[in-house]
Amino acid sequence: MALVLILQLLTLWSLCHTGTTWTGTQGARGPRTPVYSEPPPSHPKPWLRAQPAAVVSPGINVTLTCQAPQVAWRFALFKSGETAPVLSQEVFLKQLAEFFLEGVTEAQAGSYHCRYSSQLWAQGVWSQPSDALELLVTARLPRPSLVALSAPAETPGDTVSLRCAGRVRNMSFVLYRVGEAAPLQYLEAAQPWADFPLPRASAPGTYTCYYHTLAAPYVLSERSEQLVISPDGGASGSVDYTRGNLVRLGLAGLVLVSLATLVLWDWRSWSRAQP
Repeated sequence: MALVLILQLLTLWSLCHTGTTWTGTQGARGPRTPVYSEPPPSHPKPWLRAQPAAVVSPGINVTLTCQAPQVAWRFALFKSGETAPVLSQEVFLKQLAEFFLEGVTEAQAGSYHCRYSSQLWAQGVWSQPSDALELLVTARLPRPSLVALSAPAETPGDTVSLRCAGRVRNMSFVLYRVGEAAPLQYLEAAQPWADFPLPRASAPGTYTCYYHTLAAPYVLSERSEQLVISPDGGASGSVDYTRGNLVRLGLAGLVLVSLATLVLWDWRSWSRAQP
């Protein structure tokens, strides 16, 4: 009976000590790249989120938190295009790990995912990967576009919708009416655009928009080109400032040439009148 008990304890000990042999201290890779087996469905994927935001300006400290649906012993953070973990961490029966990126640079931008593992799993088996998290490190977001949407046939047509479209998801969009200091509307959107409804009666005017991160305006986009809404609800497109400036410069040059011609003609007349 004692021999059977000893054999059972040895079997349990061997099961509890299987797993990959690479070290898991944060900020360092292990002595070799782990070999990953295809995870079974019983090891569901974790969640990966970024604080303070997934879109930040260079130099901001970012924390990537990987949270598992069950207790784990190891967590690893991966970046798209690299086989070895960017960061790894050994924990003791915890459900999350935090990976710190201090003073991020544009080189650290990219697509990240994380995995977790348990000492009770077979060697080399890790969880399903988390959904990808796109970390964007930039000083300024791309300029959005602002267009007027056509009203569906079934709607009464008493509103005009303006769409401010950027290139990044989970942003806060802001609509301005030119000539007014305060924003006209704010909208938070999961998709990379936001639709601003305006009453048709008060819609005529000139508008611009921009967008920034939800957490705080760490990164701003440039304002869109101006969009002019006519009294009938039609949009005349954006104002071309470059063309307008060229026209004004041309008119100013024409005026200067005319004045110079008049001065020269007057001087010649005065010269002829002298004895």
